[in-house]
Amino acid sequence: MFKRWLTRTPSSPPFRAWQQACRRTPILAALTPVESERLGERAWHFLTSKRLTLHAELADVPFNEVDRLALAGQACLLTLGWREAEHREAFANVHEIVILPDSFTREFEEVDEFGVVHEVTDERAGETSYQGPVVIAYTDFMESGDFIGFNVLIHELAHKIDMGNSMDIDGFPPLPRTLSAKRWHAVFSEVWEDLQRCLEQGIAPPIDDYAASHPGECFAVCCEYFFTAPDQLDEAYPALYALLVGYFDQAPLVRLDPA
Repeated sequence: MFKRWLTRTPSSPPFRAWQQACRRTPILAALTPVESERLGERAWHFLTSKRLTLHAELADVPFNEVDRLALAGQACLLTLGWREAEHREAFANVHEIVILPDSFTREFEEVDEFGVVHEVTDERAGETSYQGPVVIAYTDFMESGDFIGFNVLIHELAHKIDMGNSMDIDGFPPLPRTLSAKRWHAVFSEVWEDLQRCLEQGIAPPIDDYAASHPGECFAVCCEYFFTAPDQLDEAYPALYALLVGYFDQAPLVRLDPA
């Protein structure tokens, strides 16, 4: 049903393939030469240490070395600003990435405010769990990589980072010493409350309203915007953008094309 790759390769990425992966992926192409070289090394190590599994229905879909590097580069972009040890620790619970042909559904029970249990069917572009694989849809992955506020891989890897200090997705990942838990909670609480206010008043939120569904989803969606629509995030929630600059030790606003 699935085709698996376990890569055994030299320690350095193939330069030409990495350059091609960057050229076709705008959020990678916008990096400085120093950033690109550092990310390329990490992306290559990511590929050599993680399992990449492609669904059998995608057997005829080209997914070569350039594709795999583009995938790994987007995953490792999250931790580009962190030290090597921090980067590896952040993805220690990432063992496998599974690529399905298209979005998929999950059925679960949900209890409303009155205690009534409802059967819910949810359509997803990706999912993950504490020690489980990162599952993404091929169609959504192919739509990722540009400055459009959407990136299924960044979203799911943000969940993995979130679970670095617990088995649950709660929007409260391990924090560096430079960031206090009090400040993190205060900034995200303001964003959460504003999103809820927008929905209650029938106003379109300034970011994807999926962020208002759960604190863990709020963190993951905000990570997507931080890396792929930093201007929108900064305009809507400047305090949150500044908080994530300190957290990720990156400033994606400078990567946007001035034009």
